[in-house]
Amino acid sequence: MLFKRIRGFFSNDLSIDLGTANTLIYIPGQGIVLNEPSIVAIKEDIKRGTQKITAIGAGAKRVVGRTPGNITTIRPLKDGVIANFAITESMLRFFIQKVHKSKMLRPSPRILICVPCGSTPVERRAIRESATLAGAREVFLIEEAMSAAIGAGLPVDDACGSMVLDIGGGTSEVAVISINGIVYSSSIRIGGDRFDEAIIRYVRSHHGKHIGKPTAEKIKMEIGTAHPGSEVKEIEVIGRDLADGAPLRFTLNSNEIHQAWRELLSGIVSLVKEALEQTPPELGADVATRGIYLTGGGALLKDIDRLIAEETGLPVFIADNPQTCVARGGGRVLEMMGKKGFSAFSLCTVP
Repeated sequence: MLFKRIRGFFSNDLSIDLGTANTLIYIPGQGIVLNEPSIVAIKEDIKRGTQKITAIGAGAKRVVGRTPGNITTIRPLKDGVIANFAITESMLRFFIQKVHKSKMLRPSPRILICVPCGSTPVERRAIRESATLAGAREVFLIEEAMSAAIGAGLPVDDACGSMVLDIGGGTSEVAVISINGIVYSSSIRIGGDRFDEAIIRYVRSHHGKHIGKPTAEKIKMEIGTAHPGSEVKEIEVIGRDLADGAPLRFTLNSNEIHQAWRELLSGIVSLVKEALEQTPPELGADVATRGIYLTGGGALLKDIDRLIAEETGLPVFIADNPQTCVARGGGRVLEMMGKKGFSAFSLCTVP
């Protein structure tokens, strides 16, 4: 324990957005120092019956869909929570060491991790234990919605309502915040991964082709839209024909992608409407005046703000650098820790 504290003097406090799709790390005074995919490549030795991690993060993402049979790529987190404890620990340890320049001592930082609002005590305990085993000397948890609101610059400490919708890789979360506390929060397991999967299913059923997740992600980013517009974009991709297995070129347009996403978009809109119905009238009036703020990678979906504005009748704004809001918000909490103490913020307790 003493040695761990000594190593702490040579470590930086870290705010970690441990996401299903990407992991971001923020260091107070330095900003975002790491933004890498939450992916791990594992090589299996069939003869010996052993497994070895060969790549983590960006290195692992480069080989997704291109690996031989003895190498698999996995995401150790699913829907924002840990699906593979041991791999998550290894991934966290790798990222923590990567952001520390000193190689003399193994880092032992104090870590603030952002967790989904809907995560259970068991899931939160797993995240805390994984970070501890990865080398953290202290671990604090904060709900993603609160961290996202702080990162977006919303006045969370005021006695007024602020609404934030965070659309991540595994989940979408909405929260109404006032006086450094969450008045209402809810989440749905719809995020960037589900949008990719919807594209894959649509291509299979309507075009008779099979595409991989990297191709689906490319389609999402280039022509995906949450609102059918007058401008129709097209993209040409290559997929495997389901009839004869041959690779063939075909074209998709943005209206097709919107059709593939209808059910998912409806789920997100319903999540927001339910939050507005459950919000106390006074805070609801504040939200109607201030608007709804979008954070997370999903906020970059084309016209997602327009869709929510039309469905709710409220102003909708996309936060600056929405993908980094959660990590930056946690970093802001760390920076203010010495001034106000952690008790000033809505941190999660784990029994």
